[in-house]
Amino acid sequence: MPSAKSARVAERRRSRNVPLRSRAKTQITKARRLIAANDLEAAAEATRDAVVALDKAAQKGAVHRGNASRRKSRLLKSFVNQSNSS
Repeated sequence: MPSAKSARVAERRRSRNVPLRSRAKTQITKARRLIAANDLEAAAEATRDAVVALDKAAQKGAVHRGNASRRKSRLLKSFVNQSNSS
């Protein structure tokens, strides 16, 4: 069982990090759906929003820098592949 102080600190960190991670995941999901639907103009904007959300989450420590980089890379790769195939 964690001490009272470490529990308080963990809850405080969690309350800061959860919205950042959730926003990033939501933006990624929106971008992926638009990419799959072949709506490239909207997908470009959604991809930009997802990259910004991931960068902010990484900057504030909600996700690891490498994790954000990997997710951005995969998202952009799928966007480029879809736009080249169209």
